[in-house]
Amino acid sequence: MKQTPLENWILKRTGIHERSRQALEEYQIQQLVSTLHYAKDNSRYYKKLLAQTDIDSIKTMSGFHAVPFTYPEDIRKKPTDFLCVSEKEVKRIVTLNTSGTSGEEKRIYFTEEDLNQTIDFFQYGMSCLSDQSDRVLVLLPGKAYGSIGDLLKKALALSHIECIVHGVLRDPEEVEQIIKENSISCIVGIPMQILYFSRIKSEVFRKYIKKVLLSTDYVPGVLVQELENRFHCAVFNHYGMTEMGYGGGVECQALAGYHLREGDLYFEIIDPETGEPAKDGQYGEVVFTTFRRQAMPLIRYRTGDMARFSQNQCACGTFLRTMDKVTGRITNKVVFDNLEEMHLRELDEIILKYSEVLDYTAAFSQTDMLEIRLTLMNGESFKKLQEEIAERICSGWKTDLKLHITWKPDSRIFEITNSMGKRNLIRLQEGGGKDG
Repeated sequence: MKQTPLENWILKRTGIHERSRQALEEYQIQQLVSTLHYAKDNSRYYKKLLAQTDIDSIKTMSGFHAVPFTYPEDIRKKPTDFLCVSEKEVKRIVTLNTSGTSGEEKRIYFTEEDLNQTIDFFQYGMSCLSDQSDRVLVLLPGKAYGSIGDLLKKALALSHIECIVHGVLRDPEEVEQIIKENSISCIVGIPMQILYFSRIKSEVFRKYIKKVLLSTDYVPGVLVQELENRFHCAVFNHYGMTEMGYGGGVECQALAGYHLREGDLYFEIIDPETGEPAKDGQYGEVVFTTFRRQAMPLIRYRTGDMARFSQNQCACGTFLRTMDKVTGRITNKVVFDNLEEMHLRELDEIILKYSEVLDYTAAFSQTDMLEIRLTLMNGESFKKLQEEIAERICSGWKTDLKLHITWKPDSRIFEITNSMGKRNLIRLQEGGGKDG
């Protein structure tokens, strides 16, 4: 098994001369202190947040863990307060969809050098799964300068790998034609879109696609199993978000969790309630800090994602940490009166196992009604699906839950699956309005 190429890249990028956690963490401490000084000196937000922090006294990770957190709502309130450069130096601004009120959009800023750091990571990250024998199709936004598709194409060009950036999946017939005409062997895309395409275009998928990289959202286990077992694809997971500079970590050939971008980012797993560090093997909230980010450094940024660090060394033999696959957003759940929880990921494992289901939405009302709407090619199998899904859901939770399962035909006009936003379990307020 090939060792993750991220290891040699990180050794080269950091300048450390030994394969050891201690050497890497000593480098990370230096970078953390440098980031704190840079942000405090140049950002209005961090000048205030770090006013009482004695930066030069931080010598260990535990010392750094006393630094205050940064929250997504802090960026929404006044994103320009995070800027550490003049606006004319900003080459890319990404506005993220949020549930905030009007005028509270989350904006992330990048300089040219920030974008080049991401290209560097993408080049080595993509070499975990692709080489010059591959032709890669990117089903992610790519028209704008500095968009994720644009950066991926530039990164793959450095490795002399052919890449077509199509954009998010809207026309399956057009994508099928691209795959055939260009002998595409590898697809990068949004999990639910890849599942959708594989189910309606199974013949072309089986014939051409050998590797898949899933990104931008939580990846259901049942989706990975289907692509592996039905289509004999190698399915790689990527973890990243715009705030990280798009890239955070990617799986190696062991396919057992992400190796992280540890030369550019410092990751923590914390108890979401107390904020204290979680032990390896213990689930908690992912927190990260950026190194050398010019436009908009982020310090102890709380992602809202749930994951854990593996207690075991990866089978590829790297000394880098492995983060087990993210299990979704902490808040993507409902809590019943008996304190039982229902997570979107649990519904995914139940509903998406049926190949007739192309997509679905789930909404929970305050009257303990769970409304599920399936997207199907046709309604021939609906009655059977309705009965089996209802039985599995009702047997999985003790609460007295009322279920309402309906279906709609596949319109080929994407609703949830054409979005770069995260999928959510919708909570309905009294009167039918959406909450969050």
